[in-house]
Amino acid sequence: MTKSLLLALRRVVWGFVLVFGILTLTWVLTALLPGDPVSAAMGPQAAPAEVERVRRLYGLDAPVLVRYGRFLARVVHLGPDLPEAKKGEHGSCAGILPGVHVDLGYSYTYRRPVTDLIEKKLPASLELAIAGSLVQALLGLLLGGVAALRRGSRLDHAVVGTAVAFGAAPTFVVGLVLQYALAHRAGAFPVDGGYTESGLAHLRAIALPALTLGLYGAALLVRLVRSELGDALAQPSVLAVRARGASRLRAGLVHALRNASAPIVQLTVLELGALVGGAVVTERLFRWPGLGEMAVVAVQNRDAQAIVGVTLVASTAIVAATVVADVLGLLLDPRQR
Repeated sequence: MTKSLLLALRRVVWGFVLVFGILTLTWVLTALLPGDPVSAAMGPQAAPAEVERVRRLYGLDAPVLVRYGRFLARVVHLGPDLPEAKKGEHGSCAGILPGVHVDLGYSYTYRRPVTDLIEKKLPASLELAIAGSLVQALLGLLLGGVAALRRGSRLDHAVVGTAVAFGAAPTFVVGLVLQYALAHRAGAFPVDGGYTESGLAHLRAIALPALTLGLYGAALLVRLVRSELGDALAQPSVLAVRARGASRLRAGLVHALRNASAPIVQLTVLELGALVGGAVVTERLFRWPGLGEMAVVAVQNRDAQAIVGVTLVASTAIVAATVVADVLGLLLDPRQR
């Protein structure tokens, strides 16, 4: 148990190092992008003197290393929150832990602090990611279990072939097909999607983007469940249960699935982390106001602060999901310990 705890702590430390490296690389790349984000934000009619004044206001006239040092100095602020007078219009601190605050600067595109934008858009991305993961888990476990129990049959080949097709298809193609078939033709869901807070309308709005995300993840999970559950069904302990009179379905659900649970749970957690900040195409296609939509707008407008903010959230979610998946693997699978 001590070795498992040390391994988990080492994963956490490496996670912090990895997030810091990704954050630094993203900041450097956005800082070296050609063009002037202030000129792009203010438009071609802005006077050169006014553009230069705004550049000085936000510190963009300083050398790259100086700007990077300022970014590191403010990105994580320890101690009490900064007073409003010192925050100014450069950014806003978000408290993540008592005494720990994050300031990601000011978005030129949205004219708001990046932390405020993330606080507003992250819940929508989390909701869509969780909904997509539920669809993925339901379809993956159900269809993968059927394929494992009927391994070698026509049903098995049909399930695996369908999973390969959905896994190979680009996400935007799956989304467009679902949008045309279920929204345009059937009229079961709103055509233009979008976020709404009313109960039934909200469920109808999130259904298609969640299904789009879930189908791709389910394609991976189906093949994993089929492989792991099929191998578990052939283990001597499960064969002994079958020999004592248990049906194939009972042996698969009660005994084999438990033995195959570690990689299945790990993949589900990893996919959830990837969906938090990685559903860019789906959010854009269905006009879902999450971090993916924010990332597209930020890249189009060369908004460096917003790009860094989205990258920080996405990389943190993926690294955290990786650490959680490793820890769950240690708990569920004695062989990993």
